[in-house]
Amino acid sequence: ARWGMVTSVEFDKEGGVHKLTVDDKEDFTADTVIISTGASARWLGLESETRLNGMGVSACAVCDGFFYRGKDVAIVGAGDSAAEEASYLAKICNKVYMIVRKDYMRASKAMQHRVNSKQNIVVKYNTEVLEVIGENVVEGLKMINNKTNKTENIDITGFFVAIGHKPNTDIFK
Repeated sequence: ARWGMVTSVEFDKEGGVHKLTVDDKEDFTADTVIISTGASARWLGLESETRLNGMGVSACAVCDGFFYRGKDVAIVGAGDSAAEEASYLAKICNKVYMIVRKDYMRASKAMQHRVNSKQNIVVKYNTEVLEVIGENVVEGLKMINNKTNKTENIDITGFFVAIGHKPNTDIFK
């Protein structure tokens, strides 16, 4: 077995032998290349979200939820993953705000039922996050209703983003 970092790949577009360079110095050839670079969480793209990442902002409720036991938190997303994470957070947190951009969830009916059956989950439809409030830690969320244009602030200590993942394959474009 050999270990090293693949630093470049030349794919044979005809389906023949591919050339890989390891650690910028050693070349190998392969009939098949398996790309297993994982995926990265999608983010909203807010400055405050980036600044407070790890200080109350997270993309993994199961990983970081225990820090917010008994507290109020928010999660943004409308799919099965967001519904799953909101349901998990509802078991350990005081209140969970689920922020949904549209007037419906994309999650399966079963997952929507799970969310709607939790007394401490408040679903905010037609709502978008404008800013994560806080200087050094998350203290709140500024949101806007995209139908009425009315803004609203809520007090939270944790903010979770569950809007999907992007494959880490840009290097191969």
